[in-house]
Amino acid sequence: MQQHEMPIGKVSEASGVKVTTIRYYEQIGLLPTAARTHGNRRLYDQNDLNRLTFIRHSRELGFEIDAIRTLLVLQDDPHQPCADADAIAKARLIDVEQRIASLVALKAELQRMVVGCSHGQVEDCRVIEILADHGKCRHHDQVAEITAD
Repeated sequence: MQQHEMPIGKVSEASGVKVTTIRYYEQIGLLPTAARTHGNRRLYDQNDLNRLTFIRHSRELGFEIDAIRTLLVLQDDPHQPCADADAIAKARLIDVEQRIASLVALKAELQRMVVGCSHGQVEDCRVIEILADHGKCRHHDQVAEITAD
């Protein structure tokens, strides 16, 4: 084994990616098929480790596998314009902004439910009432208002 080659356990530890996930990334083509020892053990080099770190970080930021695949293709050919990478990042940003808007609206609805609770009996409970009748929930209206801004 050459010094720059690492078994799957070491590359897993160094990258923070689980062994099963590394195998999966190989299977779907995000990571090149690993070199093998005579005993058929997978060996990885620094490029593989860098690629795994890139994939892990991309996943942590919520990028989908297809977007990561495209970003890796772009990374492999660094002389291309970065318009495609920008477009992928912008699309992810829009997703995040919509999610934040939804969470803000959800928070407001939950606060409204809790404030409206009389702390009496379940028959008078605003939380149960709103959950039982979706028409009394303002969450979706608030999401629409926030995302329209």
